[in-house]
Order: sequence, then C-alpha cells, then structure tokens
Amino acid sequence: MNRGIPQLNRITGSKLSSRGVKIGLLKGLAAIALASLACSSAVMAADEDHFLPAPVRAVSTIPANGDVNPYGVAFVPPGFPAGGPLNPGDLLVSNFNNSMNLQGTGTTIVDVPSTNPVQLFFQFTGTGTVGLTTALNILQRGFVLVGNFPSATGLCTDAGAGSIFVIDKMGNLKSTISGSAIQGPWDSTLFDEGGFAKFFVANGLSGTVVRLDLDVDPSGVHVLHTTQIASGYMHMCDPVTFVDAPTGLVYDPYKDVLYVASSADNSVYAVSDAGDRQHDGGTGKLIYTDAKHLHGPLGMAMAPNGHLLVANNDSINSDPTQPSEIVEFTIEGQFVKEISMDPAQGGSFGLAVQTTGKTAKFAAVDDATNLFLIWTLNIH
Repeated sequence: MNRGIPQLNRITGSKLSSRGVKIGLLKGLAAIALASLACSSAVMAADEDHFLPAPVRAVSTIPANGDVNPYGVAFVPPGFPAGGPLNPGDLLVSNFNNSMNLQGTGTTIVDVPSTNPVQLFFQFTGTGTVGLTTALNILQRGFVLVGNFPSATGLCTDAGAGSIFVIDKMGNLKSTISGSAIQGPWDSTLFDEGGFAKFFVANGLSGTVVRLDLDVDPSGVHVLHTTQIASGYMHMCDPVTFVDAPTGLVYDPYKDVLYVASSADNSVYAVSDAGDRQHDGGTGKLIYTDAKHLHGPLGMAMAPNGHLLVANNDSINSDPTQPSEIVEFTIEGQFVKEISMDPAQGGSFGLAVQTTGKTAKFAAVDDATNLFLIWTLNIH
C-alpha cells in the first residue's frame, strides 16, 4: 500500500527522519519482545486453542536502494541447495515500492537470515518498470518465484499485466513466465514436490486464480500446463491499496482445497479439487465472512493447528479501532483471535509460517513502517 513513509510521521506525531523513526520503533518493539518472551510460554499453556503469539523480533526491510513497502514473505525450505547466499530457515521479503514510495516500482528482495544481518538477495537491473508483489515462493530445488506487477506512475490504472520472475539460488534472474493467464500477479502459493510443482497465482487485474503445473530441473523452471481454476472475485483499482482483488492463497494438498482471501469481497473462499481440476470453478465455497473482524483480507497462511491466518488492508470495511489486524479463524469459519501489527491502519500484508519439529516460526510484514516481525514458539 502507498502508506509506508507518510504513516511513519503520523505514528510519531513529528517530522523525524525515517531512520530515526525506524530506530525508535525497533527499540520499542524490542522492549515488547522481551516482555512477550517472558510470558509466551504461560500464555500458550493457558490457552492452546489459538496460534497467534506476541511479537519477538523486528527487522527493517529497507535495502540500500531505499525500496519500501515490503509485501511478499517466504521461508527458504529444508534441503535448499547450498552454494549461494540463502540457507534453509532464511526469510525472503519482496518490496513493492521504490524509494520515492511509488507503488509497483520496487525492484528488490532482501534476505533475513536467522541471526546474521539483513542482506540484499535480488535486485532487478534490466530495462522497464518492475514492482515485486506478495506472490513470493521458493522451490526446494533452488529457485525463487516472485510476481511482478509494474506501474510507471504508481497507480493500478497504469499497471501492466506483469509476469513471474524465476530467480536462481545466486540471486540471478533466470527466466520470466508471462502470457494471457498472468494478469497482475498479486499473490501466490506453491505445492512443491521437488521435480514437479503446482503453482497457484491470484490475478489482481482479472479477479482470477490460475494453476501453473511446473517441471523443475537444474536448468530452470518450465511450465507444463496452465489452467484457470477460479474466477468471479471482485477486483478494482484503489489509489491507496493499489488494487483490491483476490490475494492470499493457501493450498491444502491433503484435501486438495485452495483457500482464497478476496479483499474486495471481504471474504475467504474454498476452491475444491484445486490441484487436479481442468476447468474454472468460479469463486468456490464461501467459508468465512466476518464484518466485525475482516477488513479487506490480504496475505494468508495456515498455522500448525490447521487454522488460517489472514492480514487485512483496512481499506474495505475499515475500523480504526482494529488497525493492521491479523485474524486467526478455523476453516469452518469460526473466529479465534486477532492481533494488531501496527497502531496505524494499512500495515499488515504478507505473512508466512514454517514448522520444524516442535518449533514454529511466524513472519509478517508491517508495510506502514517497513518492519518485518518474526515470532518463534513451541508447538505441541
């Protein structure tokens, strides 16, 4: 959203530099993190029905070129090939805006290692405009997929159809996936089986979801088939949020169901037979609509307890008393819990969860302050 830099001053009520504000926010969040660490175990022991904890680590996502508005979040999976800057457990974050805060012009992906400082992983240096979106996924065979939804003016009304960048483990642009099925790749999810993957993409310009069946080998990523599996979601340009359209996607391979968070519909849908269907299933089944807690659902992930976690853009069904919320709910549509990412509206967007043994990491961006929050907790 085009809110990153202006809201820094609104939060502090001053004209401090973005660097000064960032340091102040980091100190404040660090203090919150220490307090939350002390009580996290007790809270989880007392109430094990929910997943969302309290924040633990805050990291700035602004690279050297000044890109802002972090959107996409993805964990580097176990078994990712060695020999490059990425290691399993690292987090990648894509930036949608440039240093002038123009939407659809961000060119960078940063790497957030578990302990080392944040480093630049990828920067587009070719010709033309690039805007890297929430559609960020990592293949276990050593490639990164990221959506490009560009706009030279920062407005969706001037946006191009975009593409999917395929980036190798060294941070080099390997190839580009484009065509009529890709119409503003706004978010995505991946079912990765090594040499083969199902890649689902939500299109901001058409309100559709497509499945790309991918062949993955050491030479690169190759599209075998493309199928439009869902459509009919509301989609419209928005000067604040860039676009309101289908966004967050979560695929459950055991049920073969794709969950779709549709911002403008203020709802979450379930598309059955998503991995196998050869025809368009419309919007799918409505599973969650909640005027009290949903405010334009965006990025979405599944928690280890099987609940869905969704960020909100605060542009649809806005409520200033519930700013930048991440909402936890069951797949049957029952509200569980919510937490606020930022005291200002429009901060929450991309999020991701990775489970390793009895430990889960939950990562989410605050694009109002260009901070990246990471939670770590034990699970049963």
